[in-house]
Amino acid sequence: MKQKPIVLPKFVDESHEADWWASREGREFVKEKAAGAGQTGVAAKGSRLVGRLNKAASVQIALRLPEPDLAKARELAARKGIGYQTLLKMLVHEGLRREGRRG
Repeated sequence: MKQKPIVLPKFVDESHEADWWASREGREFVKEKAAGAGQTGVAAKGSRLVGRLNKAASVQIALRLPEPDLAKARELAARKGIGYQTLLKMLVHEGLRREGRRG
């Protein structure tokens, strides 16, 4: 018997959304979407760095950012044609690499 797909609910606020994504259902939703993404036959867009970051195992965290910083990240990501979370991962990755070289 095939399990019916999980539907992304409408959230009343950010707190309820964060709780849902952290729940079992939210995690299953992500797994379901990730499994389906590889079946499309369409290549992922982005640079080799984006590809490497997307392949690397990741851990979900909650990070609070000032609203102007988030707005700027969304604006820059839109110009680059990538998601803002991908852009933020790239920036963190580059910053950590740079700091690691400094010693």
